[in-house]
Amino acid sequence: TVMKHSRKHFLRKLAAGSLAATGLTALGPAVQAARPATSRQPETDPPPLQLGLASYSLRKFSLDEVIQMCHRTGLRHLALKSMHLPLDANPAYIRATAAKVRVAGIDLYGAGVIYMREPMQVHQAFAYAQAAGLRVIIGVPNPELLPLVEKLAKELDIQVAIHNHGPGDKLYPSPESIYSHIKNLDERIGICIDIGHTRRIELDPAQEVLKYADRILDVHLKDVNQTGAEGHNIEMGRGIIDVPAFLAALRSISYQGVVSFEYEKDPDDPLPGLAESVGYVRGVLDVACE
Repeated sequence: TVMKHSRKHFLRKLAAGSLAATGLTALGPAVQAARPATSRQPETDPPPLQLGLASYSLRKFSLDEVIQMCHRTGLRHLALKSMHLPLDANPAYIRATAAKVRVAGIDLYGAGVIYMREPMQVHQAFAYAQAAGLRVIIGVPNPELLPLVEKLAKELDIQVAIHNHGPGDKLYPSPESIYSHIKNLDERIGICIDIGHTRRIELDPAQEVLKYADRILDVHLKDVNQTGAEGHNIEMGRGIIDVPAFLAALRSISYQGVVSFEYEKDPDDPLPGLAESVGYVRGVLDVACE
C-alpha cells in the first residue's frame, strides 16, 4: 500500500508540475493562445486515449509473436510494418493475415511507415490498405504525389497520416513541414506525429499537437535521451520528453485516434522496455483521470 500510494503521489506531482510548466493545466490562457482558431475545442470529459503498437517495435519477431506481445502488454490496437505483412503480398494473403490479427482480438487499424516515391507505390499502398481493411496509412509520400494521395484517400475513405522523421529528414522533419503541404488538402490527409523525432529537432511535442490539432491522425509514442541527430530511443519516462504534458495535450483536443508505442531500443529483446513504457504511460493517465 505504501509503495502504491508513493508511486501515485510521485506521478501526480510529475503530471501536475509538467502541466503547470507548459500552461496546460485546466486549459489555461497559454494553451488557448497557442491553438489556431480551427482547433477542436476541449470537451468536459475527453475520450480515453487508445493505446496501440507500431509493429516496427518488434521487427525481429514473427507476426504470431507480435500478437502475443500485444496481449502481454494489453495493447489492443496495431499498425503493421511490412516485415509482418509484406506490401507486395497478394490480396488474398493480405486479407487472411488481417483476419488472423482481428480474430486474435487485436484492432488492426493501420500500417506503416510506407514510403511512396512514385505513383505506382501510392496505388500499391492504397490497394494494400483496402485489402487489409485499414483505416489509416502511416506514410511518407513525396510532395508531388499528394494530389494522387488525396484523390485515392477520398475515393476509398482511407486516412493518410504523414510521418515526420526529425533531423536529417529532407521531406518532413517536423509537423509544420507536413502541415505546409497538406493544409489545403482533404482532412483525410494529416499528420502522424512522432514525438521522439519532434523532440530531437528541438520542438515541444505538446505544443505541436495544439498547433495542428485538427490534422493529428496518428501518434508514434516514444522517449529520447537527447535532442539532435545523436538522440536515440529510450524507455518512456527516462528521457527528455515531458510525457504527462504531451498526453494532456492529446486529451485537451479530444484526440480520437490511436496512440501507438514505437519502441526502437533493444530490437533483440524489446519486451521489458516496451512493457515499462506502457506501464509508465498508463500510470500517468491513471493519475490524470483521477
